[in-house]
Amino acid sequence: MKTSTNSYPIFIGDRLRFQLNQLIEKDYTSILIVSDEKVAELYVTDILGNFPEKKVYRSIIPAGEQSKSVDFFYQLHTDAIKFGLDRASLIIALGGGVVGDLAGFVAATYMRGIDFIQVPTTILAHDSSVGGKVAINHQLGKNLIGSFYPPAAVIYDTQTLKTLSEEEMRSGYAELVKEALIADEAFFNKLLKTDLRDLSNDQLTEHLTNGIKIKASIVGIDEKEAGIRKNLNLGHTLGHALEAEKGYGAITHGEAVAIGLLFSLHISERLFSRKLPYEPLLHWLKNNQYPLNIGELDEESLVNRMKTDKKALNATIQMVLLKQTGEVAIQELNDRDIRMYLKSFRRRLVGE
Repeated sequence: MKTSTNSYPIFIGDRLRFQLNQLIEKDYTSILIVSDEKVAELYVTDILGNFPEKKVYRSIIPAGEQSKSVDFFYQLHTDAIKFGLDRASLIIALGGGVVGDLAGFVAATYMRGIDFIQVPTTILAHDSSVGGKVAINHQLGKNLIGSFYPPAAVIYDTQTLKTLSEEEMRSGYAELVKEALIADEAFFNKLLKTDLRDLSNDQLTEHLTNGIKIKASIVGIDEKEAGIRKNLNLGHTLGHALEAEKGYGAITHGEAVAIGLLFSLHISERLFSRKLPYEPLLHWLKNNQYPLNIGELDEESLVNRMKTDKKALNATIQMVLLKQTGEVAIQELNDRDIRMYLKSFRRRLVGE
């Protein structure tokens, strides 16, 4: 992964968690492994086995989006201080997007910044682990407190994905669909032929590699989201608003993004008078059991949450839309139009 200001390696392969000591080039004074309760039970021992002669500590947080909070951010800083981490120490983020975002933000701010390495264990984290965005949530909005702080490396052991639940598979594949929609129509069409309950390891590795290549190519051009990197937010304006509205953890990030992708396609079709793959995507999402029953929408509340989105300017909502697969358009929409689109989207989604 190479940008104008940073460069770091991305490793993808089977059983890489047993090779960290070979893949990590620098010599660190101490190491703090940050993980959640579910992932730690499965893989912390494997990570520890890489460093038999190092001072290695662990901090385990509860699984779920609720842990991306200022309270756990502060707790991890407390742990780092108590363990005696210094500026030549390393944090290993072992887990999904929540762990990566939280541990990365701790690394960015502890003693004004120490190294961290992403060891993602979910499909969803293929997106969040690459690109250097780290953050925690505020109760009024997702990822509003954070920074751009690239990892020293991303080490992706595909074997860890075999323990994922169907819910986590769905969540991760929503981001792969997003990347395909903004950059690669052939990849998008290939994903629409994929049954998430019958994935081979080769298929999964190919899909992840394609998604990471798209993400890396965009971040390489626009590291700090001044231009083209905003394209990666397709589906996220409504997705983030739904997560906050329903309460973090009530719906997975990827499942919320899936609904947001449909919403973006719905608006795009009407705004640009183009036929876009709304119906094929809806069919694929239903076939793969994505939860699309969003119930009654509090449109006013959702509009207000969308206006706290980081892309909003002067309290005006900026939507990432598509003119066609692979051709992105950023559009400012007023509150009245957003409310109108939310109404028509809900009717279309429930088949009214």
